Amino acid sequence: METSSGCFYLVATPIGNLEDITLRALRILKEADGVYAEDTRHTALLLNHYQIRRPLQSCHDHNEARRGEEIAGRVERGEKVALVSDAGSPGISDPGFRAVRACVDKGLRVEAIPGPCALIAGLSASGLSTHEFHFAGFLPVKPGACEKRMRELLSLPGTLAIYESPYRIIRTLKLMETLAPDRLVVVARELTKKFEECRRDRPALLAAHFEAHPPKGEFVLLVAGEAEKTGEVD
Repeated sequence: METSSGCFYLVATPIGNLEDITLRALRILKEADGVYAEDTRHTALLLNHYQIRRPLQSCHDHNEARRGEEIAGRVERGEKVALVSDAGSPGISDPGFRAVRACVDKGLRVEAIPGPCALIAGLSASGLSTHEFHFAGFLPVKPGACEKRMRELLSLPGTLAIYESPYRIIRTLKLMETLAPDRLVVVARELTKKFEECRRDRPALLAAHFEAHPPKGEFVLLVAGEAEKTGEVD
């Protein structure tokens, strides 16, 4: 039962192109009593671009437990509070879950303001099946744990979606080459930005490409399900 007129808003922000923000998101940010951001410096650039002047505070992995209670207290007092991550939808491999849980546990109102999300952008343009997919976020950093997790994920039906950094994308593709060499893989990087790229091939060829062309930007790695009929690779 909601006990307050306040609300906690999870506001999706652009993953690259600043035009990819909704009118509703802009209105919520303008009306909010306070805005919490994963990186206040990064978010200040976005707010300044749209001439939004609101109180800005941090909410990241290292302080989210404390900030979550703070946010819940403000919402309970009737305030409208917004949370944004550096890019995309808060809570999707970004801070947000613990703050949402703090509000939900108090019976407070929480609303998602939908918008950009690298996962959905990459999946929808991948050419792989979208009827069923599994999102795994970032893989473990340690090689042994990464391989164990990848083996688990490859056994799932449907398309597999993973976020990866430029520092580990080649390692991950080589692991794919070992565990599932014949799967079709789609690597989407720099989505919505000037140098957006989407490459479709087998893991070995993709790894070779990025060894020859040092990877830059953030990556969405999409892997065809074992049962999917992919046909010829361009």
